[in-house]
Amino acid sequence: MDHSTLIESFAEFARHKNVDRPTMIRILEDVFRTMIKKKYKTDDNFDIIINADKGDLEIWRFREIVDDNSEDIWDYDKISHSEAIKIEPDFEIGEEVAEEIKLVDFGRRAVMTARQTLIQKIKDLEKDNLFLKYKDLVGEIIVGEVYQVMQKEMLLIDAEGNELNLPKVEQIPKDRFRKGDSVRAIVHRVEMSNGNPKIVLSRTSPTFLERLFENEVPEVYDGLITIKKVFREPGERAKVAVESYDDRIDPVGACVGMKGSRIHSIVRELQNENIDVINFTENLDLYISRALSPAKITSIKVEEDEGRVSVFLKPDQVSLAIGKGGHNIKLASKLVGYEIDVFRDLDGGEIEEDVDLEEFADEIESWVIDEFKRIGLDSAKSVLALSKEDLGRRTDLEEETIENVLNIIKQEFE
Repeated sequence: MDHSTLIESFAEFARHKNVDRPTMIRILEDVFRTMIKKKYKTDDNFDIIINADKGDLEIWRFREIVDDNSEDIWDYDKISHSEAIKIEPDFEIGEEVAEEIKLVDFGRRAVMTARQTLIQKIKDLEKDNLFLKYKDLVGEIIVGEVYQVMQKEMLLIDAEGNELNLPKVEQIPKDRFRKGDSVRAIVHRVEMSNGNPKIVLSRTSPTFLERLFENEVPEVYDGLITIKKVFREPGERAKVAVESYDDRIDPVGACVGMKGSRIHSIVRELQNENIDVINFTENLDLYISRALSPAKITSIKVEEDEGRVSVFLKPDQVSLAIGKGGHNIKLASKLVGYEIDVFRDLDGGEIEEDVDLEEFADEIESWVIDEFKRIGLDSAKSVLALSKEDLGRRTDLEEETIENVLNIIKQEFE
């Protein structure tokens, strides 16, 4: 393989990989200098001239002519007079010899090694560029096409054919994608795995919801409305606290849109995730009240030292405050930064304490608790409010199981 064939084939490969000309020249020079060092121990007295467009390569070696008996004759940048006149008879001591080194002088094996090294360097550069590109995109939404669905992850490709990874834990539980589907997600993290960049996406991250709001709500994108806090139970419920710096803009109304036009597209993207948008405020009582919506609170007692809040509600508001699967109260607690305890406020000012069904996990099996939650019963009192017959009709539980649960709950209140 001559030098023109080597350089032309490399240049074509580099252009195919979108490598710019200066980088391509630098890689070529680095590889040839490595060849020179291997054969001549140093490249200090060598010049390399490359014209990648024409496939031209020139390698020149420069040495000073010294007397045959000189002590410097063995220096890398010296040549004896007797050797110099073999190159050009008119050379004299003290002159500089410029000798062109042909690629063939390095041997066929060295040239083939250089070719493999050039290709590998381009591949390494491609990996580095991919890593840096996606490192800058962390937290941003991208679109990928599904090309393989596996048990623990889903592989996608971007517009340039790069592989993206969407683990099962970063997918919304209701997500169902097939090969060829377009998927939106954020770049969650980028890491090197065995020398290859691994781009991990996420659809469950709160940041994904923030970016969707930026896409759908111009006021959020422009910074007129700020998203203060976001917490999610992916695919189930989310709470978003927003604030406007312009008194003329209603942040909640702007985010929801006319007849819910803006929020609906976000809800669809998140597999019908129920999104509560609330107005952020420094007034803690008001903030807690908004966070627990749609439930209406009678009164609030804040215990700052213990990081807990007691909220009192009418009996018919308790299930709304807790929400299906306990998601509403769990997200509200995260949003306000306090543990929230729910109490029933009965007529006459009497307060009835309720107990979350999860508190009975040591005595009642989890699948039984889940069955009650499936029909909206999250607390002990909500279960006791129904008859044994009603519970049997609305759940798939056996009569003996229901009776056992009722006995356990009754003992708690006795």
